[in-house]
Amino acid sequence: MNRLIVTGASSGIGLAIARRFRRDDWSVINIARRPCPEPGVINIPCDLAQPGAADGLADALSPWLLDRPRLCLVHNASIMQSNRVDTLGSADLRATLELNLVAPNAINRMVIPHLSAGSSILYIGSTLAEKAVPGVAGYVIAKHGLVGMMRATCQDLAGRGIHTCMICPGFTDTEQLRSLIGDNAGTLAAITALSAFDRLIAPEEIADAVAFAAAAPVLNGALIHANLGQRER
Repeated sequence: MNRLIVTGASSGIGLAIARRFRRDDWSVINIARRPCPEPGVINIPCDLAQPGAADGLADALSPWLLDRPRLCLVHNASIMQSNRVDTLGSADLRATLELNLVAPNAINRMVIPHLSAGSSILYIGSTLAEKAVPGVAGYVIAKHGLVGMMRATCQDLAGRGIHTCMICPGFTDTEQLRSLIGDNAGTLAAITALSAFDRLIAPEEIADAVAFAAAAPVLNGALIHANLGQRER
């Protein structure tokens, strides 16, 4: 049995990933505050943004690790908030890092000892994992840090037959992005115009990239920009 453990599959990219893997007959476990609406997905409720919450997942995760299936762990849960480096409060930064870095690290510690050869650990990054734009400082900082975690994963697990990589979506048509934009048609037009295809990315396109990466050990350690190609200004 192939098994996917994914964080944040309640909506957006995470939901698309869950649906894609279910279509390929994988068993799917979602770790999130809210359940995944896809039929057949097993939900483990957890608010990964809360300090220490991920450390309490061991009992709930253990039954899905003991039979050592080929497993794909996808660290997807994330949040983008408006903030600037000159006004970013320490509490807000800690909360961002808790979700984006501390929780994945805690889950890795629980899952990695049970991974068999052919398994994978995939990180969902962002175009902002290697560059920055104004107004989302906490998110930029966290995604840059996640690149380091992925590369450390590659080096520390070398020789075990487990591969890792980071998929970095560009502007993707998710509830989170729509909430951030609000009703600002000008902002939507501006970010759409950044794409070489003049459109937002569909979550299903990112899910297809993740499914490919799960079966491609040649990508071990790679950072892959899945953004339709962006116009550089």
